[in-house]
Amino acid sequence: MLQRLHCVYLKGMRIMHRTFAALSLGIVLSGTCVAVRAEETLVQAELRNGWQTRSGTQMSGLHLQLAPGWKTYWRAPGDAGIPPTFDWSGSRNVQSVRVHWPAPHVFTLNGLRSIGYTGDVVLPVEVTPRDGAKPVHLVGKIALGVCKDICVPSEVLVDVALETPGAADATIRAALDAVPMTGAAAGLTMAHCQVEPIADGLRLRVELDLPATGGQEVVVIEPSEPEVWVSEADVQRKGGRLIAVSEMVDPSGTPFVLDRGAVTLTVLGADRAVEVKGCTGG
Repeated sequence: MLQRLHCVYLKGMRIMHRTFAALSLGIVLSGTCVAVRAEETLVQAELRNGWQTRSGTQMSGLHLQLAPGWKTYWRAPGDAGIPPTFDWSGSRNVQSVRVHWPAPHVFTLNGLRSIGYTGDVVLPVEVTPRDGAKPVHLVGKIALGVCKDICVPSEVLVDVALETPGAADATIRAALDAVPMTGAAAGLTMAHCQVEPIADGLRLRVELDLPATGGQEVVVIEPSEPEVWVSEADVQRKGGRLIAVSEMVDPSGTPFVLDRGAVTLTVLGADRAVEVKGCTGG
């Protein structure tokens, strides 16, 4: 039986994923490898219909059902994850598509941290039509990393003709309610970023005056430039102030200009998650 042999390679702080076709596990390759049967279903997907919002957009939901023990990843998956990608180009009467991200979970395996979801996952998908008077047909091709002890690249195809005005969907609504709250709603009073050049990029020190979110807090830093690699942040709390320090490496391997106003800071705590847009410098 033809099996997919998936191997994970560590290169410095980065993880590289490659998939090979193999007839058996007799092939010897450096790295960690596992065979996955071709007929094994690791993830199933569908688009839930949803409703038309007051602003005229269509709220749908990408419903993923993962095999027991497997997980998939958030938009910023950590060093041990694979970020999802979305292709909506096959859709009709669609101007733009925005994915809303419920607060993810933090996983640690063999000392590596990843960020994502397990079990049943619903990602609310908000569609802006080109013509609000015409029907919307949403077609998506989504590439995912589906992982257990290792990660298997997967692709799911979804297709739905969105009904107008549609109807309320409790599952999509619950996922929207699980999206991290804004900084203002969480009591944020200050977001400051200090930038220091290093040999191959920048060191960023973030200070947030923010009430505690519970337990061991994780801060995820996302620059506006997706090609910039960001290290796992060292986080400490001093009373009402949360401090996170991370390094950023540009593909050029040199210091670069960071747009502080476009940085997204997500605090993941045991009790709640908070998303902060932008920080001040100086």
